Amino acid sequence: PEMDGIEATAEIVAQYPHIKIIMLTVFDDEQRIFNAIQAGAMGYLLKDEPPQKLHESIKMIMDGGAPMSPTIAAKSLKLLRNPIRAESETTGENFNLGKREVEVLEQLSQGLDYQKIAENLFISPATVRKHIENIYRKLQVNNKMRAVNKAIRHNII
Repeated sequence: PEMDGIEATAEIVAQYPHIKIIMLTVFDDEQRIFNAIQAGAMGYLLKDEPPQKLHESIKMIMDGGAPMSPTIAAKSLKLLRNPIRAESETTGENFNLGKREVEVLEQLSQGLDYQKIAENLFISPATVRKHIENIYRKLQVNNKMRAVNKAIRHNII
């Protein structure tokens, strides 16, 4: 696969923010839970949940809830109590992004096009394009969605 479920979640939420995503997975480690929620997952269920629970969870998410397997809910509460630990695990490297590159990334995350970013930052569209090329190279990605997703996951923006 080109991307994992967490990356796919971030891309879907970025393109279609009204869509509600429930992660259905075998993974129950804190890091994946944290990353999935940061990426935009509204629920997190383990695959060993009975079909009825999945059905109830879909109804719950449509009513504004956030369904989780009981063990996942407990781990989520633990993450909320210790956010510094969770954030430090995902922060990792800073990728040597410059201040202006981070500003461009922030604008990209808002869905703005090159022209609007250029206007907002008082630079030319060609300069925006160059910053984005540098961002892609430094983050080792090949499109805007992946750049924004990676920046969010590593607490750059």
